[in-house]
Amino acid sequence: MKRGDFEAVGQPEWDRIKVRLRKEFGDSAFASWVKPISLDGIENGEVALSVPTRFMRDWIVTHYGERIRALWNTENPAVRRVSVKVAVTGGAAQARSPETARPIMPTPPSPGVRPPPTEAPGSEFSAPLDPRYTFENFVVGKPNEFAYAAAKRVAESDVVSFNPLFLYGGVGLGKTHLMHAIAHEIRSRRPQRRVIYMSAEKFMYSFVRALRNQDTVSFKEHFRSVDVLMIDDVQFISGKDSTQEEFFHTFNALVDQGRQIVLSADKSPSNLEEIGDRLRSRLASGLVADLHPTTFELRLGILDAKADQLGVPVPPKVREFLAHKIASNVRELEGALTRLAAHSQLIGADITLEAAQGLLADLLRAHDRRLSMEEIQKRVAEHFKIRMSDMSSARRARAVARPRQVAMYLAKHLTSRSLPEIGRAFGGRDHTTVMHAVRKIEEICKADPVFAEDVELLTRMLES
Repeated sequence: MKRGDFEAVGQPEWDRIKVRLRKEFGDSAFASWVKPISLDGIENGEVALSVPTRFMRDWIVTHYGERIRALWNTENPAVRRVSVKVAVTGGAAQARSPETARPIMPTPPSPGVRPPPTEAPGSEFSAPLDPRYTFENFVVGKPNEFAYAAAKRVAESDVVSFNPLFLYGGVGLGKTHLMHAIAHEIRSRRPQRRVIYMSAEKFMYSFVRALRNQDTVSFKEHFRSVDVLMIDDVQFISGKDSTQEEFFHTFNALVDQGRQIVLSADKSPSNLEEIGDRLRSRLASGLVADLHPTTFELRLGILDAKADQLGVPVPPKVREFLAHKIASNVRELEGALTRLAAHSQLIGADITLEAAQGLLADLLRAHDRRLSMEEIQKRVAEHFKIRMSDMSSARRARAVARPRQVAMYLAKHLTSRSLPEIGRAFGGRDHTTVMHAVRKIEEICKADPVFAEDVELLTRMLES
């Protein structure tokens, strides 16, 4: 069989697989990593793919390889193996060599690490699970250790004393990562269990479609017969009365049968707006676990883990720079490091502080715009019902001084401004005043849970 015959046979399947990969991983990842892949052919149950660079080959094999192999197998059960090679300039039709081709195939798991299965009962209805989002890849620190421990308990135990598990936190703090990790772990430990993971938006659309098709009985049977139901971004059903009603009854049916429910949202149940009282009460009836904003130390740990995963040396100064500059969103933090690594590998240049400042200028500018000093002062003044001018005034009354200290604390943790810069924004105060304010707020938060919750609420408002 000629090479052209291989391409004619495999191209329609590859086109369909690319459509599915685009839906699963998004337009940005698709354009960067999937679109450059070329199909060379299929022979003896092996699919041959090629990419322009070695770095791209290694990245695709590591992050998308198993999913590509699984999708090929669904398109063509005869496919047993997929390999990716670096395209040879001027000779795309040359044979693969051991030096340039890397196979995508199931590999034995490392001790204590179980790769997630590609298919599982109920997976035809679930959203795709990101193979990177496992417990092994989740960096644990003080801000997220409670949520992590609760998620692990649900994933590893047949019976859990709390139901539902409700995870909440700001954008990019790890809620979805933990949700995927729970599903991966359950499917790996007990493949026979029926797990459905989906967004609240998809749940609503499925329900609306069932209503339109007059097939609500099938819908109810489908969702009320699972072993584990996982719904991401529950806040989406706020104000959608019919969907809330159906979800409430589904919730009750599953709990009554002893089935596990795991939910996530950007706010705690008590702060979800336009959610009926009885549903809100149900959401809060299990264990509510908060993922707090990351600390500088946790962000450094995340960057260290990401650098190891990418296999690139990142100087400590660059990691510290990123951890300071990108404080509110872990996805953006990891994406920034990925961009630097890709540039280093593709261009052949070292990762330096100067390179980071240039390559990430757009991201850093956007981050600074979102968390300006003025916005922090305005939000804090509104929250504590003081005047904006009090932020810069010389007044020392506690009703004014304490909110001012909170604003300084938030400016220190949520912006990249230096202590002297923060002091100047608060009426020309000295940097030691800012340091005192930060320490004071930290002490009060440890001693007063109500005050700590107030500061946490302000943090979320500023990050949203």
